[in-house]
Amino acid sequence: MTLPTQRRVARLWRHFRHDRTHVRRAFPKSLLDQVETRIADGERRHGAQLRLAIEASLPPAAVWRGVRPRTRALQVFGNLGIWDTEANNGVLLYVLLADRSVEIVADRAAARAIDEAQWRAITAELAAAFRKGDYAEGTLRAVDRIGELLAKAFPAGDAPADELPNRPALL
Repeated sequence: MTLPTQRRVARLWRHFRHDRTHVRRAFPKSLLDQVETRIADGERRHGAQLRLAIEASLPPAAVWRGVRPRTRALQVFGNLGIWDTEANNGVLLYVLLADRSVEIVADRAAARAIDEAQWRAITAELAAAFRKGDYAEGTLRAVDRIGELLAKAFPAGDAPADELPNRPALL
């Protein structure tokens, strides 16, 4: 087997082994409740929308085709309607457990207001926390940091109603 094929098979095996049990273990109900509360608290301080989506793994065909976490995050961004907020300032924090990958997708207004390097710093910090098995503190810290950036860019003022669910989406 060639090296790229070996990597593809190894990734396929990782995704095959990860299921909803891994999600429940890494993100128990108590942590999901805390995240939901933190997102709601943050949205009272800013006029943007934040959504966390957690996915255990990709389907085997997607892994074999080489679908990358960023590509999947963009699909989830669309599927969850995050692109459809009134002020175009929705933000997705996407977690793909099988790859221990974290992506942030920001809609047009949020992408213009917040530098890409700041998003990358948050994803790198969260991915490092996940590698240590620190899902709770890492996730809560990331949600808080995103909320702080959004509060600076989009102060609460005349914020529209809460347009997206605050509960993390388990895919």
